[in-house]
Amino acid sequence: MIELHAFDDPRAQARALAEAVSGAVGASLAATVDARTTLAVSGGTSPRAFFDVLAIEPLDWARVDVTLVDDRWVPETDGASNARLVRETLLTQAASAARFLPLVDVGVSLEARIAALNADPSYALPNVAVLGMGEDGHTASLFADAPVHEWTHALATEARYVAVHPGAAPHPRVSLSMSALKRIEHRFLLISGERKLHVLKAAASAPQENAISKLANDKGVRLDVYWSAK
Repeated sequence: MIELHAFDDPRAQARALAEAVSGAVGASLAATVDARTTLAVSGGTSPRAFFDVLAIEPLDWARVDVTLVDDRWVPETDGASNARLVRETLLTQAASAARFLPLVDVGVSLEARIAALNADPSYALPNVAVLGMGEDGHTASLFADAPVHEWTHALATEARYVAVHPGAAPHPRVSLSMSALKRIEHRFLLISGERKLHVLKAAASAPQENAISKLANDKGVRLDVYWSAK
């Protein structure tokens, strides 16, 4: 089920999403007094304003693990690194007290890193996730134009993390799998522009061979969409 929250102003969109995500993280913290809560976020250019607002939210950040929904297989010094974006924008102000769990370690092979992530209990299934979406309908780094065996595996596996080699997009990726996305308790989607809204509505109205359609057409999934016209 998709719940659409529409905004004319991207600043209002960022504020509203930050309040919603903060509320979900806070509720998760309150439900597990002695345990930690994991928040997974996405990279790209869209979440910068949202990160700036979320970073000052008065949460018990010392009990929050921040990780990524996906990342490109590049070192953090690379401008394409989502981990670099998160360190520079979100993990500031109050949120600097959070523990960051990056996905990429270029000191080992991609396959070895995926195996390590799936075996590491520190990288638990996130309680809250903020997703993005491309105009091709990918979310996280689940690209339908990846090699067939990778795409099929990403949709079917119960493992939390998968490796993806997109056909058209640059860089191999580490990504949460489709089953992991479906099992997250609170899911938010941050998108902007008429084109992406059209892609989302088309994907939700009838099954398509892309990740956002696979997610949106699952009857057990609620996706809170924060969309701005600009």
